[in-house]
Amino acid sequence: MWTILKKEVSSFFSSLIGYVVIGLFVLILGLIMWVFPDFSILYYNYASLDQLFSLAPLIFIFLIPAITMRSFSEELQNGTLEILLTKPIHEFEIVLGKYLACLSLVGIALCPTLLYFYSVYQLGSPAGNIDTGAVLGSYIGLVFLAAGFTAIGIFCSSLFKNQIVSFLFSTALAYIFYFGFYFISKLPVFFGKTDDIIQQFGMDYHFNSISKGLIDTSDIIYFLSIVLVFNYLTVESLKRRNF
Repeated sequence: MWTILKKEVSSFFSSLIGYVVIGLFVLILGLIMWVFPDFSILYYNYASLDQLFSLAPLIFIFLIPAITMRSFSEELQNGTLEILLTKPIHEFEIVLGKYLACLSLVGIALCPTLLYFYSVYQLGSPAGNIDTGAVLGSYIGLVFLAAGFTAIGIFCSSLFKNQIVSFLFSTALAYIFYFGFYFISKLPVFFGKTDDIIQQFGMDYHFNSISKGLIDTSDIIYFLSIVLVFNYLTVESLKRRNF
């Protein structure tokens, strides 16, 4: 598993795509945080990273499928997956190795954003006048969100040889899991009746809950369930190809 993890991370950074994807993520968030007038913190009267945490999930919906799309699709396209499956390693270890590699890459992409926190921390009046607990909770929420999106992306990658198709399918599925249940809950047939229950099936509900700094057990169980279910489906997808 660790060999696969190291190989995947090394492979990602051996190509220009890895640097471009992470660079675009940091650049877009930087522009939103400091340049665009409608969002720039320079136009706010208080120190906050609300802009970053409100838009990062939307960027994740595109960023993470871009990272995961090659995981199995490339192996399928090159015909190397069959060779990998003949090795004395369980399908679960293959999936876990690739999953952790992609999640690590998302974590690496998040690291530069800590500079934004440090900058805002110093710009506060007095310095440090920022709700650090809420920021920490939001970062934890982003990690759980990334874990869920990565599991979805890995699963989609195991279904298609074409990386673009994998990217599009994964993006659509991530969008549905994040926004879809909220929009469904607003339909007249559900609104005012079961809308709150339906919203709890969506990732945005649990991400927003964690972002408030209150880490509830139900939120953690929700995200872990998403990770386990989609990684299990990926393992089953590989087993079918191994027959």
